[in-house]
Amino acid sequence: MFLGLICITGLSLISPIPEDRKRKHDPGNFKCVKEASDDLYLFDKFTTLLHELLFLVQMKLEELGYNKTLEKFRTDNNLTGFDTGRIVAEHKERYVVLTELGYFDAEITGNMRFTAKSRSDFPAVGDWVAVATFNSDFAVIHKIHPRSSVIKRQAAGQYVDIQIIATNIDYAFIVQALDRDFNINRIERFLTICNSSGIRPIIILTKTDLLDMQQITEITADLKVRIKNVPVIAISNTTLEGFDNLKNIIRKGKTYCLLGSSGAGKSSILNNLSGRINMRTDAISSSTGKGKHVTSHRELFVLENGGILIDNPGMREVGITDDGIGLEKTFDLIVTLATKCKFKDCSHTNETGCHVIEAVENGELARASYENYLKMLKEKVYFDTTAAEKKRKERIFGKIIKNYKKSYGKDLQ
Repeated sequence: MFLGLICITGLSLISPIPEDRKRKHDPGNFKCVKEASDDLYLFDKFTTLLHELLFLVQMKLEELGYNKTLEKFRTDNNLTGFDTGRIVAEHKERYVVLTELGYFDAEITGNMRFTAKSRSDFPAVGDWVAVATFNSDFAVIHKIHPRSSVIKRQAAGQYVDIQIIATNIDYAFIVQALDRDFNINRIERFLTICNSSGIRPIIILTKTDLLDMQQITEITADLKVRIKNVPVIAISNTTLEGFDNLKNIIRKGKTYCLLGSSGAGKSSILNNLSGRINMRTDAISSSTGKGKHVTSHRELFVLENGGILIDNPGMREVGITDDGIGLEKTFDLIVTLATKCKFKDCSHTNETGCHVIEAVENGELARASYENYLKMLKEKVYFDTTAAEKKRKERIFGKIIKNYKKSYGKDLQ
């Protein structure tokens, strides 16, 4: 009978944060819409309760990506007295944590806030955390487990601050629409931030229903000339063409992150993979031709097949914070060519005997890729210089405060 009830409701085993349970996890607490009929309300109450019962019966930490390395950290650091959970949403330093007990609103301890030196010391979506739970809906985060990977970029409009996009990611879906400003330069930027973190990228080309097969083939061919050894999947969120290929690469217990500009179709991919509406979507602006920021926050979802997917707001700025590894891996051909340059400190701009420039001139290296590399390298150098200068000024300011405290202490004696 239990399985029959599941079939009747058509309930998917995806586990987003239930909309009426953002604040409460107690299955008996439901929000009633005044205009709704009693029958509709009872049906909604029943399906929500059934969904949560299914979740409580089946969801284990391992299904969220928990592994032996995380468990070892937990025991080695005497955290066995805390519950373990994963950050599934963040709202201005307020968090939603998913544990084996369910969803909890959460905040960090005062000590974590006081000792944090940068934004990276705060929890982010995807983090594993040690929490103390209170009642049925509230928890306090005491510790962040070590991160296996971090996707980050320069904070929008700022040159020094870093914004963490998501953590503990295995694969990144770089989503690019085919119908409008298709931009390989932007894809290379996303590849760089993935390669910097050791995250395996997969390029998803959306809106294939708006182009004919010849156009799609030509665009894909141009893409593969510049970007090699990265899987490319073309899909349509309208006709669902290509979704079987996408579903086949999603593995149980692995975490995937959606990256791309607004309007590329990231939230539609999530909705189609789950078979239900988890994130609101909107049409492209008719006046600007650009996507609208419909997704306003990052959120983690567990898909029916066991894959874990993080949806993100669209990013129009992808500032580089690379330590060098990401650029070298994204532009590996340039790095290889540079080893043959006449001068070891060759800037690959105007020197004689530069194999990189020669490769551009003879067609071995795409000029657009070469120019994008130089632009991103310049950004990286500027970011490193600015960050170093900020640290230098902070050290000077710290010494001033330290000396002031010493002098102030003597005056009191």
